[in-house]
Amino acid sequence: MSWMIVIVKMEDDRMDVVFVEDYEAMSRRAAEIVAGQIRQKPDSVLGLATGSTPLGLYRLLCRWYAAGRLDFSAVTTFNLDEYIGLSPTHPQSYHAFMQEHLFSKVNLCPARCFLPDGMAGDVLAEAGRYDARIEAAGGIDLQVLGIGRNGHIGFNEPDDHFAVRTHRVHLRDDTIQANARFFPRLADVPREAISVGMGAIMKAQHVVLLASGSDKAEAVHRAVCGVVTPRVPASILQLHRAATVLVDADAAALMPEKWRHAGRIHIG
Repeated sequence: MSWMIVIVKMEDDRMDVVFVEDYEAMSRRAAEIVAGQIRQKPDSVLGLATGSTPLGLYRLLCRWYAAGRLDFSAVTTFNLDEYIGLSPTHPQSYHAFMQEHLFSKVNLCPARCFLPDGMAGDVLAEAGRYDARIEAAGGIDLQVLGIGRNGHIGFNEPDDHFAVRTHRVHLRDDTIQANARFFPRLADVPREAISVGMGAIMKAQHVVLLASGSDKAEAVHRAVCGVVTPRVPASILQLHRAATVLVDADAAALMPEKWRHAGRIHIG
């Protein structure tokens, strides 16, 4: 079955691009946004990301929870993706990543923390179940995203179309190379994953994309300043009703100088 995304750009839709000095400032701004969401709506549904970029965000959320400043007890979480073939107990699975960096350190209810099942015998059925869980929860209130060097968000890789639903992904060589640092050998990096599609991301009430480091500069520039194309999956966020892009100085190196000097710009 084929799917397509139809998005009508509304007058009040906009992308906010916020320029910060460094990784620590980006992480703090992101943590403030997530914390504000939870305080405003204690039963928020959060979409979460993995990888090195959100680690600072998660550290701050854990610190603020330990200080009594945050309560996660009514929050529901959905992660973007998981490697196919890795069990939840595998040290490089995203289940294990989330457990180490967030779930075990705050009072999230385990029954409301969801990730795709990378060991599912029927990946298509698992993808359908995952979408149904997100829909049953009322959709995502706040989606946290990183961006790959090739412009991917989640494991939505560059392609000739935007995948709408949760789906099976054959990872590109550049993504495999980028993720090799987390595994003992390049050969150990899984070649496939399950990823939430663009539908759930674009339906989120608010999206926050984090970008840090000079190796992300080209992807950020193409996603924010270029045309909307599935060849740069993150570019679809230009059409989101409420997208915030937090960019540190290195990741913003290719952005227009007048934008960087302004500190914050609104596109839309």
